[in-house]
Formats: sequence, C-alpha cells, structure tokens
Amino acid sequence: MPGPGCAGGFCFINTYKLVIKSDNIKNLLEDRYRKYNQPAFIPRDPIVIPHGYTLKQDIEISGLFAAMLAWGQRVTIINKCRELMARMDNAPYSFIRQHQENDLKGLLGFKHRTFNDTDLLYLVYFLQQYYGTHNSLEDAFTAQGTITNQQLRLENFYNTVFSLPEAPNRTRKHISTPARKSACKRINMYLRWMVRQDSQGVDFGIWNTIKPADLICPCDVHVGRVARKLGLITRPQTDWKTAIELTGHLQELDPADPVKYDFALFGLGIEEKF
Repeated sequence: MPGPGCAGGFCFINTYKLVIKSDNIKNLLEDRYRKYNQPAFIPRDPIVIPHGYTLKQDIEISGLFAAMLAWGQRVTIINKCRELMARMDNAPYSFIRQHQENDLKGLLGFKHRTFNDTDLLYLVYFLQQYYGTHNSLEDAFTAQGTITNQQLRLENFYNTVFSLPEAPNRTRKHISTPARKSACKRINMYLRWMVRQDSQGVDFGIWNTIKPADLICPCDVHVGRVARKLGLITRPQTDWKTAIELTGHLQELDPADPVKYDFALFGLGIEEKF
C-alpha cells in the first residue's frame, strides 16, 4: 500500500519534488490517454479547425495553418484560425486552387503574433503551386515515399515549402526544421493529426505513407515539464534531440503508436498542472 502522501504510485515529497515508481508510468499515461483522447477534447484544441472539413485537402490545409498558428492561448489560436478560414470563404482548398489576384485582398491585414499577411500570401502562393502537381501534402514530407527517415521528412518539408524564389526570409521562422535543432513541436503535432489512426475520432489518419510508429512526440513547455518529472527526458533544453529522447521512451511503452501519449502528457500539464 502507498504510504502517507502517496497516491497512484506517486509519492509527493514536497511541492517541487516527486519520487516516481517507474513501473506505474505506463499505467498513468495509459489512464490519461484514455481520459483526454476523447471527442470532448476537440472543441478546446486547435484540431477543431480541420474538424470543420471533410475533404482531404481542406483538412490538410486548414490543419497546417492551425498548427502553424498554435502559439499562445488556445482560445485566441482557435479564433484567429476561424478568422483565417473565413477569409478563405471557409473552403481553403478551393480558395488555394481557384483564387484570383483580387481575392487575395481579403487576406491583407491578417496577423497572429509574428505571423502576418506577408507570410500568409507566400504560403497561399506555395500551396497553389504545390497542389497544381500534387494530390496531398504528405508527398511534401515523403517525396512520394522515397524518404523513410522522419527527421529527413521534416527537413524535406521545410525545404520544399521554401524552394520557390519568392519565399520571404521572415516566413522561415514559422515552419521549424530539425536542421536548425528545433524540437519542431507544431509540425510534429500536425503530423500526429494527419497520421494517427484514432478510434476516438480526434486525429484524422488520412495519410498512409507515414506510419504512427514513425511519429515524433510534440514537445512544448508543458509536455517537457511533465516528461521531465516522469524521468522521460533528461536533457535540460528542449530541442530536436529532446524530442527524440522523449519519443524513444514512449516507444518502449507502445512501439506502434508512441505519440498517443501526447494526449496524456499535454493533459497532465495543461489540465492538471502536474
């Protein structure tokens, strides 16, 4: 039986220190995964934006912008994403493929933190060029299935997006790459949305070349804090190697779907202030 000050295998020594029974980490994460990987999670998370669509390309495009803008308070992020989709007539794929120059005036003035209409107009231009020759954004990561290493896939996506000569230097900061040692939290989150086969209907699972086992766990300040308390991260900084370290430990718990525990770590950090 747990002693005084213990619950569920976790002994609270004081406000700042936990002694964790390692054999209970999986039980904890599985429990919180089941708790947070539910349809009720959707309306309060940026994933609600792509959930407004059924066409694959609409999901890809709205999801990409929702992930890129996932910076700050979730309510603000969702509101700004809804504003952006409204500026695209709530039909992002049709807007990307069929807009005329005059239609772009409706995008002017859009801003969320440091993301502005210069960044938006370039990404709309890139997506227009891209979808002229490709059916899915998955190809921008995998190069039609020829790239099988997940780090190289993220680097390929970054290089593909900024392959056009019109690419503004300022826009590069809005899409991370492991080549710059970033943890790539937002793009890894986007990949979770697109790739995971989710029986609860939260993630979409509309991409097939990338497998759930390939995914890298999104690692932000909340996930990092919880993961360090659980001993799943030892690195003091949060960078690409940290994301790899975390994912490696999660793979020991579920090799086929390690990133499902993102729900647990995020929920413990945001909802429970673990």
